Amino acid sequence: MRQSQSLVMTPQLRQAIKLLHYSNLELAGFVQEELDRNPLLDRDDRPELPAVEGPVADQAVEPAAGNDSLAFVTSEVMPSAATAPLDGDFSNAYDAGGIADGVAPGGSLYAGIGRGGSHAFDSDNQGIDDLAESPGTLRDHLAQQLRLGFAEPGDRLIGAHLIALLDGAGRITAAPADIAASLGTTLDKVEAVRHRMMHFDPPGVFARDLRECLAAQLAEKNRLDPAMSVLLDNLDLLARRDVRRLMTLCGVDGEDMAEMVAEIRRLDPKPGALYDATPLRPLVPDVLLRRAADGGWHLELNAETLPRLLVNHTFHAKIAAQAGKEDRVFLSEQLQTANWLVKSLRQRAQTILKVTTEVVRQQDGFLRHGVAHLRPLTLRDVANAVEMHESTISRVTANKSIATPRGIFELKFFFTTAIAGTTGETFSAEAIRHRIRALIGAEHPADILSDDAIVAALRKEGVDIARRTVAKYRETLQIPSSMQRKKEKAAA
Repeated sequence: MRQSQSLVMTPQLRQAIKLLHYSNLELAGFVQEELDRNPLLDRDDRPELPAVEGPVADQAVEPAAGNDSLAFVTSEVMPSAATAPLDGDFSNAYDAGGIADGVAPGGSLYAGIGRGGSHAFDSDNQGIDDLAESPGTLRDHLAQQLRLGFAEPGDRLIGAHLIALLDGAGRITAAPADIAASLGTTLDKVEAVRHRMMHFDPPGVFARDLRECLAAQLAEKNRLDPAMSVLLDNLDLLARRDVRRLMTLCGVDGEDMAEMVAEIRRLDPKPGALYDATPLRPLVPDVLLRRAADGGWHLELNAETLPRLLVNHTFHAKIAAQAGKEDRVFLSEQLQTANWLVKSLRQRAQTILKVTTEVVRQQDGFLRHGVAHLRPLTLRDVANAVEMHESTISRVTANKSIATPRGIFELKFFFTTAIAGTTGETFSAEAIRHRIRALIGAEHPADILSDDAIVAALRKEGVDIARRTVAKYRETLQIPSSMQRKKEKAAA
């Protein structure tokens, strides 16, 4: 006989671990699935948004007395709404303008009137958003020009097929011979239609490569002369800033070459991306950081990313009293799952706040003075400080962001490797990259810094770094080599 303890990875424990790793969008999706699956869970849609707050000076965040904003993370079960019970009987309530008044389910007084309609013409209930024109797509814009630009049905068929083959940049990636074979026509016919459609609005669509795209735009401006054609044939030399060879090939002087390059820069290499571009979604931070009145920092979890749930005990008690044996077992399991989910969300919020508090304490210099004061920090350092495992810290900081007075950063940004110094101190790798960018940005066009020169400058500042490390950091910053920078600044 032997008695021992072991950790069993139950399904609920596995799911609780996954909750730590979820981003705010993934967490919202998971909570919505649980709301659809569990009849005892309800979303708290009250206008008051509770905030989980805590000062950075405290290692363990304790709720203040009488602070209702911390009810979300301090209670085992979410409080239910007192003003409107979930099991209330509204059968005798009168709703003015409802079906009892003769209003159709669609919302109008007569059934024949559609959404937003009215039996009278002296009022207009439409909002300004109902009148706004929806933005058209690139294919709709080109299809309208196709109907006006071609009279032959065969040409319209080829043009419609070309419109369907456009990629996001407005180019044709399929070979014209394959297009002609699929349509059962000749290659000359397809190319004639395609070249004609390259002058549609926006100019440059239906091109097969960058040269054709730019050539079509220059032709619309009547700027496609022989010298410009030679420049378009040697775009690789332009990318390498080999201006002297381009001047020789084009037969122009420096002033004309500068004008030609400026003309190229004013063109759009992806004319189709303007129409179908989706707007960027703003990043919603999980943690908010602001200065406290005493000069310190104050942390709070973003209420917009915290799902607020209610466990409907009243509904459970009402149904369980009349349910059979199998139904009572089902309701008991759902009640246990609902209580577990609320508790797991509370523990997740407390863990995120606890770990972020330690990260802010470690990186106080960066928050006050900038990236040059970013300290080397590892997961083990934070794990030892908050007495958690490194894997837990990794899950908490993954897919999470924090809003600071210096901007919104991912929590992983604050964890950087250490670079040894000549005097025994260590420097953050991110701070070294920032210093390399600053040195290159301040270099004189006549004195371009090589990687060896950057190593010498950093060692004067006490940073012991190798040349290959400088080259690696420079490449991660997408900064070209010293020879390439010299050509670029000479061309400028």
